[in-house]
Amino acid sequence: MAAVRVIIVGAGEVGRSIAQNLQASHEVVVVDRDEEIVEDLTYSMDVLAIRGNGTEIGTLREAGIEDADLVIASTDNDESNVVICGAAKTKSDAFTIARVRRRTLLETWQGSQGAFGVDFMVCTDLLTAQTIFRISGLPAAQDVNMFAGGLVRMAEFEIGGDSPVADRSVQEADCYDSMTFAAIFRDDEMIVASGESIIRPGDRVVVIGSPDSVKGFASDITSPGQDEDKEIVIIGASEIGFQTAREFEDHGYKPRLIERDHERAREVAEALPNTIVMESDATDTEFLVREHVDEADLVVATLDGDEKNLLASLLAKRLGVDRTIGVIENHQYADLFEQVGVDVAINPREETAEEIIRFTHADHTEKIAMVEHDRAEVIEIEVGEDSVLTNRSIAEATADLPECVVIGAISRGGELITPRGTTVVEPGDHVVLFVDAAVLDQVLEGL
Repeated sequence: MAAVRVIIVGAGEVGRSIAQNLQASHEVVVVDRDEEIVEDLTYSMDVLAIRGNGTEIGTLREAGIEDADLVIASTDNDESNVVICGAAKTKSDAFTIARVRRRTLLETWQGSQGAFGVDFMVCTDLLTAQTIFRISGLPAAQDVNMFAGGLVRMAEFEIGGDSPVADRSVQEADCYDSMTFAAIFRDDEMIVASGESIIRPGDRVVVIGSPDSVKGFASDITSPGQDEDKEIVIIGASEIGFQTAREFEDHGYKPRLIERDHERAREVAEALPNTIVMESDATDTEFLVREHVDEADLVVATLDGDEKNLLASLLAKRLGVDRTIGVIENHQYADLFEQVGVDVAINPREETAEEIIRFTHADHTEKIAMVEHDRAEVIEIEVGEDSVLTNRSIAEATADLPECVVIGAISRGGELITPRGTTVVEPGDHVVLFVDAAVLDQVLEGL
C-alpha cells in the first residue's frame, strides 16, 4: 500500500509538530518561505522541505500537489490558509485542512457547507477556549480529554506533597471501580503504571475512566472545597479571552473579565451578556483586592504576550487565588510557567496541532489526544475482526503489544467496561489506550 502523501504549508510550531508526528508513517512534504527553516527541516526530519509560497500553484506543483492525499495549511495567516486549500482543490482531490484563528471565519465556513475548498477548518482560539473550560472542571488537572462519546475521560494530574496518594503504590491508591492508572511522568521519565509503581510528590499521573471516577479522584487528591471552580476571572479580552468567557457563559457560568483598553472592554461587554467586564490594568493590586479577585477559584490569563500572562498569573497566585491557567505562544515556556507556580500552561498552537493530527490517524482511530507535549498519546479505536485484541483477554492481548501500552477503558454498546486482566475484547468494542508516542505507528498496525 502506497504511503499517504501529506503537504504541510507553514513550518511554524503547528506545522513542525504535525510533520514530526507524521514523518515515520507518511510521505511528508513541508513548504515554508523561510530558507533557514527549510534547511533545518531538511537535516532534522525525514521530510521533503521546499522553500516557496504555498498560495502559488507553482510551489504546490513542486510539492507534488497532483499526488497529494492531504493538504494542511498551517501558516499564521487565516486568509493565506484558505487560499492554499482552494488552490489545492483546483489541482487535486486531496483532503484539505485550514488552520484559522478567527471564529467568525470558522462560522462562515460552517454556514457555507464546506466553502472555499476547505474540507475541515480548525479554529485555534476556539480550541484553546474549549481546552481551558475542560481543564477548569477538574481541580489539579493539567490536561483533560473525553473519549467514547463522553463515556470515558482521560486526565493528567500533578500530585502535591500533601495529597493522600503521595508516596503510595498504584495498588494502594486504586480504590476506584471504573478508573485505570495509565502512566506516571516524573521529571523527564515516563513510567507505565503497574500495581507496584510508587506515586511521588511532584509526579504527573495519567488516569483513564468514567467521568465520575476521574472527578472523584480529582476531589480526593486536592484540598476540600476545590472540587468545583465557581468564581472565574479572565484577564485580557484578547480573542482567546473573549472566546473563553463565551465558553463559560455557554455552560451557565457568569465569569468576570478584566480588560485595560476602553474600546475593547466596551466591545466585549456588549457581546457577552452574562460576563461582568471590568476596565482596568490587571497588574493594579489595589484594584484586584478591591474587586475580590483574590477570592476567585480560577484566574485565566489571556493577555497578548507570554511575559504578561506569566506576570498576571503569578500576581494572582500571590494574592491567594487557588488556581491559575496561563496561555503561552512559545511552547518552550510551558515548563517554565509551571515551575514558577502557574498551575497550567496552555499553548494554542499545540492544541491546534493535536486536533489536526487526529485526522491523519482517521483510518485507525476515533480520537487521539497528546500527553506531555506528545511524549505519549491516548487513542480511541474501534476493534475490528482482525485486531490483535479481538476475542482475547487483556492479559493475552497486551503480551503481544509493546510494554508501553495500557488499555485504559472499553466502551461496548454504550456501556463502560473497566478493563481487567481477564476482560475479553470483542469486535466492535471501542478501546481507549495509552501509548508511548515512539511506538504509536507500530501499535496502530496491529490494531
